[in-house]
Amino acid sequence: MDNQKDKLFSISELAHEFGISTRTIRYYEEVGLISSQRDKETQPRTYTSRDRARLKLALRGKRFGFSLAEIKEMLDLYDIDPTEKEQLRRSIELGDKRIAEIDEMIRELQQTKQEMLEFRERFMEILMKKEGRE
Repeated sequence: MDNQKDKLFSISELAHEFGISTRTIRYYEEVGLISSQRDKETQPRTYTSRDRARLKLALRGKRFGFSLAEIKEMLDLYDIDPTEKEQLRRSIELGDKRIAEIDEMIRELQQTKQEMLEFRERFMEILMKKEGRE
């Protein structure tokens, strides 16, 4: 019976599944987001279902703009607190911070867009005058 929870994954399987390089996976291992298993240094790296799940969450966290340190903190809290309450609290706190950052970026982009539209309008007026189409 093949139990998905007990399945081991190769580095290339995970890289292919998530569309990332094996180098990225090794880096995530180096910073402690995931950990491989090997009997000997010459054996290929294998990863557990837990590592696969952590990798999936790490990639989602990166897509949302969290730093690797923040992602590691959130993931590690799961191991510390089996009730998951602290992990959820910290995730909400970091998520709120990220939402505020995104809101600020949106305000800055809207301001930049407005300035560009104003310059465009001025340039159009100058161009029309130069072409004699006032």
